[in-house]
Amino acid sequence: MWSLAEDDSRPLIKHAVGAGTNFFDTANIYSQGSSEEILGRALTDFADRDDIVIATKVRHPMRPGPNGKGLSRQAIMTEIDHSLRRLGTDYIDLYQIHRLDKSTPLEETLEALHDVVKAGKARYIGASSMHAWEFSKALHLQALHGWTRFVAMQDHYNLLAREEEREMLPLCADEGAGTIVWSPLARGRLARPWNQATERSAADNFADMLYASADSDRATVEAVGAVAARGVTRAQIALAWLRRNPVVVAPLVGASSTAQIDDAVASLDIDLTDEEAAALQAHYTPRDDFQGVSDEAVLARITARIPGLAPAGA
Repeated sequence: MWSLAEDDSRPLIKHAVGAGTNFFDTANIYSQGSSEEILGRALTDFADRDDIVIATKVRHPMRPGPNGKGLSRQAIMTEIDHSLRRLGTDYIDLYQIHRLDKSTPLEETLEALHDVVKAGKARYIGASSMHAWEFSKALHLQALHGWTRFVAMQDHYNLLAREEEREMLPLCADEGAGTIVWSPLARGRLARPWNQATERSAADNFADMLYASADSDRATVEAVGAVAARGVTRAQIALAWLRRNPVVVAPLVGASSTAQIDDAVASLDIDLTDEEAAALQAHYTPRDDFQGVSDEAVLARITARIPGLAPAGA
């Protein structure tokens, strides 16, 4: 219910391009393909294709049947063509796997992605949300077989979710893979006072799976507000904190207004002091589950929303 219609989204995309944004991330599953369609049409009208980096993803269910989901050769070869058609482009700059597919041998997935790049349908490939040992294994197999290497990891990282600091971020730094952070504002929690609700927060039960209403989370949100009292917004502070980590290449900022886009751009001019960063980090409590949400929980949420799809695991 918080998704925007095309007429409402086009001015935002145009504004983002005008503000200097050159990286746009989507996925085939987002709004069942219409996100790619809307983004593709807008970028055709508002941007020079050679100046824009388009990233999309593959893995989650798009239609009933075993070939309508996953990371098999069949699924990847089919979905890359569907994404190209919806985006209205000859190539995708960064083609990412939307989590792992445990039902497909990893070698099959990696070779298919390599073939997609060699066919000119994607320039680079990336991965998302997995354990560090899994990403390390994938990088090893790519090097062993001479397959195209993952250049990016799209992972969950913000002031309320810092478990990637344990292993994934150091691995990416060592391997030269950039990270593309999803939910950099913790589904908006870091951009507003603790008890303030939005239309999305009232209906987004996925966020309840990601974040606990813990005292430590509340203290962190309040710390963001205290640092923002220097005369900037909370979102600018939360995004500026991410930028302190050199392995973070781009936060995936979702916006429903031009003001939010301007807010994100303004964060580039903020440099936090070590004392401010320490205050923001002081209350964090480690989580038991490093991943935060299991693949099964994500799939169950997705399949429940798509008519005709079998239950997850069927």
